[in-house]
Amino acid sequence: MNYFITGATGFIGKRLVAKLLERPGSVIYFLTRSIELPRLEPLYEYWGADDSRVVPVVGDLTEPRLGVAKAEARKLKYKITHFFHLAAIYDLKASAEDQQRANVDGTRNTVQFAEEIGAKHFHLVSSIASAGLFEGLFREDMFEEAENLDNPYFRTKHDSEGIVRKECKIPWRIYRPAIVVGDSRSGEMDKIDGPYYFFKLIQKTRKFLPSWMPAIGLEGGRINVVPVDFVAAAMDHIAHLPKEDGKCFHLTDPTPMRVGDLLNTFSRAAHAPQMTMRVNAALFGFVPRSVRKAMFALTPVRRIRHAIMKDLGLPDDILEFINYPTRFDCRETQRALKGSGIAVPPLDAYAWRLWDYWERHLDPDLFIDRTLRGKVEGKVVLVTGGSSGIGKATIRKIAEAGAIAVTIARDAEQLEETRKEFEAAGLTLHTYVVDIADAAQCEAFVARVNAEHGGVDILVNNAGRSIRRGIESSFDRFHDFERTMEVNYFGALRLTMGLLPGMIARRRGHVINISSIGVLTNAPRFSAYVASKAAMDAWTRCAASEFADRHVEFTTINMPLVKTPMIAPTKIYDQVPTLTPEEAADLVVDAIVHKPVRIATRLGICGSVLHALMPKVAQIVMNTSFRMFPDSSAAAHKQEGGLPALPSADQVAFTQIMRGIHF
Repeated sequence: MNYFITGATGFIGKRLVAKLLERPGSVIYFLTRSIELPRLEPLYEYWGADDSRVVPVVGDLTEPRLGVAKAEARKLKYKITHFFHLAAIYDLKASAEDQQRANVDGTRNTVQFAEEIGAKHFHLVSSIASAGLFEGLFREDMFEEAENLDNPYFRTKHDSEGIVRKECKIPWRIYRPAIVVGDSRSGEMDKIDGPYYFFKLIQKTRKFLPSWMPAIGLEGGRINVVPVDFVAAAMDHIAHLPKEDGKCFHLTDPTPMRVGDLLNTFSRAAHAPQMTMRVNAALFGFVPRSVRKAMFALTPVRRIRHAIMKDLGLPDDILEFINYPTRFDCRETQRALKGSGIAVPPLDAYAWRLWDYWERHLDPDLFIDRTLRGKVEGKVVLVTGGSSGIGKATIRKIAEAGAIAVTIARDAEQLEETRKEFEAAGLTLHTYVVDIADAAQCEAFVARVNAEHGGVDILVNNAGRSIRRGIESSFDRFHDFERTMEVNYFGALRLTMGLLPGMIARRRGHVINISSIGVLTNAPRFSAYVASKAAMDAWTRCAASEFADRHVEFTTINMPLVKTPMIAPTKIYDQVPTLTPEEAADLVVDAIVHKPVRIATRLGICGSVLHALMPKVAQIVMNTSFRMFPDSSAAAHKQEGGLPALPSADQVAFTQIMRGIHF
């Protein structure tokens, strides 16, 4: 038996070809453009056949008669038993013009060509989109009843189906697949589509929240998804049944899931938090469409919506389909498939395969240069406080990645030792002795770095001062608050303000501020330190709002406790788990590579949420830690002596659970 297929190289098409090849003696002709001929070898390998059984026919879907040469068409005359038309644009992001040309004009060209070569049966692969946003149950024998076809994809799929129904003189059958996802056996998928648009959101949620934490999400209409292997098998079976011409078949799931259940299924597959509380999108249905359209046309609303959707990897109009109103009857399909063993498998049984394949092969982050070298090579990167601790570990990674590495510190001797250490490792480190608490030194340094390096592309405000002392022990030490503010806020601000004009002029720049987890948890004993870091956090939020459209970005890292020389005087920290400087430097690298607004640990985020939702509970937790751990000898104005006391069981348990918290 001979077949002709358009779209044979596509996601569904190549699987349909594989199914048809299982039929003895089958020969398949398929439409392909001339530029695609050199790229067909992997397909032949996939099919396990050569061009004697799967024969390419050069043409173009958008041209009359598919652009097939007349001599080639004559060879096919009366040889084709089944003509399958799958070629189309399946993309909500495609332009209306492209969809019209491929989906509508292409279908008309295909019908004319199939009639010219005398094909015996014509099979159109349409879509449930041809129903538009029909309110209620859409049966397989319905067509003209489609409504709300404003979306170009819906409109062109409906119109292309109309061409077959009204113009095709060959006996025809129409198939309307639901949203097609990957293969239920392998998870293989060719692009981001349908529920895959939400995978990045699920992945982001998993990154910030533990899987056991309940989340709030949306509820909506029933979303009908089917795996591609079911679609190919069902089409192959139904196409060869007798006396089924002139009918339409819904290749859909007879028991579709609601949006919330669908997303939770994939959340379980991803080991991400599930939406235990859902807001039904239908609640907003009382707002007239014209009002919603006018609201989203407002510039601030439009920009916010676009930014959010871009960050989540969602098409701008995807939310219009959350409250999907259409259900699809598939009794004709179930009747035709009865006894064949072909059925839609439950999503729970294969969702993990879809997720695994997406994360390994389709995640957009896989196709972006996310290496540190790709972000900093050849760029001027300044890390303050680079002679020790976090700063030294960070600037080392940056220098190794090929950046023009610049650092400053107060201690000239230690800074020179660091430079020599880098030099011995074959790395170049530009060092400058600067006390950022001194306004004159900061001004001179900014002028010098602009003159010698042409400005700074990435600034990491790392240099800081920390004081661990309870407020009761600080009544006569107001200077503690002044000196922490002078370094952590005013010093960082001086450098940032000095370097920002150059970033603005070049229309690129990134400022990274090393803040503290204490700002999120309101750590007791650190009132001076936390207040100074909180001041810089607040300034950064204001600056980020002002420069959002100037290509200058800001990132705040709420760093947990790190074992550096800054915490060395507090001996109790020798017995608690902390981050190493290298681990802290990895967070800075993550900030450079991904440019998030904020980086914080799950514990820090939980602390912030707890303070926002249940401030009294948060105060009790932090007060308990405050009373559990003593002031240092210096803070309590006591003489050090003897061996440090071993931590109690409560202290050990608290430090393990609250790893990284200042106490």
